[in-house]
Amino acid sequence: MFLIFHKRIALLGIFLDTETNGLNPQKHKIIEIAFQIIDLTTGTCQDSFESIIALNPQDWQKSDPKSLEINGFNWQITCQGLSSQLVAEQIQDCFVKNQITRGKAVFICQNPSFDRVFFSYLISPELQEFLLFPYHWLDLASMYWAEAIRKAKMGLGSFPWETGCSKDAIAKAYSLRGEQNPHRAMNGVLHLLLCYKAIVGFPNTS
Repeated sequence: MFLIFHKRIALLGIFLDTETNGLNPQKHKIIEIAFQIIDLTTGTCQDSFESIIALNPQDWQKSDPKSLEINGFNWQITCQGLSSQLVAEQIQDCFVKNQITRGKAVFICQNPSFDRVFFSYLISPELQEFLLFPYHWLDLASMYWAEAIRKAKMGLGSFPWETGCSKDAIAKAYSLRGEQNPHRAMNGVLHLLLCYKAIVGFPNTS
């Protein structure tokens, strides 16, 4: 009798956050990006990346003051950034080093429709497709929505429309701290991970 053991393939999660100088992708630009590459089975951090992205004066003048108030950016900080082309190349190198490819990794964000569109101005959808970047962008709020409803139906908590689905609201529902201010990109990534661990967890956490 022969026993066949199947090796379990670890899926990687790219926990990603962006900061921008406004909410309109047709007008505003990404000014900071950060992510951590996490083994979704063990919760181990495989790699980490963060960078400020420089803007030209014309794009900076289009900044939304409310967005800058939230993320704490000013012109002096932005001037310390790297060119968008260089940051894009560094991200591609990081993905190659960590063997990030479709079917082996997923993006995880809070409100990925926002992060994805700005990410796609940094690395075009055509190039992402050519490089076989992960296709799936998973939403933390959707994970919370499903889990909160499941628990509420058993009388174990509130429905998500009662608590709200912002990241800070999700954190509050799990008695976690709010996101650190100002809302810099890596702060967002670390808070995203904290909330994900509470909602979903890592199966083989030691």
